[in-house]
Amino acid sequence: MRALVVYESMYGNTHAVATDIAAGLRATHAVTLVPVTRATREMVMTADLIVVGGPTHLHGMSTVASRRTAAETARKRGSGLTLDPDADGPGLRSWLEQLRVADALAASFDTRLSGVPVFTGRASRGIARVLIRKGCRLLLPPESFLVSKKNTLLPGEAARACSWGALIGETARAAFAASQRS
Repeated sequence: MRALVVYESMYGNTHAVATDIAAGLRATHAVTLVPVTRATREMVMTADLIVVGGPTHLHGMSTVASRRTAAETARKRGSGLTLDPDADGPGLRSWLEQLRVADALAASFDTRLSGVPVFTGRASRGIARVLIRKGCRLLLPPESFLVSKKNTLLPGEAARACSWGALIGETARAAFAASQRS
């Protein structure tokens, strides 16, 4: 089975989580890991499983304005932030709006500040809603991976992302096997 992991990352945390998810998926799938800026229609159409994630901005998916603000913040002298190499360009929201899929299995994730979701928001829920609307079948509930106020992944999140990737892979494999028996 082929899996496509698509991510948007401004400061590198979502990129790191996506990399760990891809590592977990590799036990059951041939994996392509790609930033949203390079995710093509052909990649989507040839994937059996699509895993999509991005950072939480303003309680949900990023916008053009929130991405611009994040980039400006990182470029300020003394910010201590480094822009992800693929941070420039269109974000996940615009990519998802143009997404065309044919009955793919899917999962969504986000990175967000540690805290109660009602206060921090969760981009993964919005991502999941769009994936379902576009015809994907969500395998697992949307997942969040937590970052600190200093913008670093919390301890244990990398390992949890790898485990979650393995769980997605096993769940997808079981779903695919069940569909073949039907």
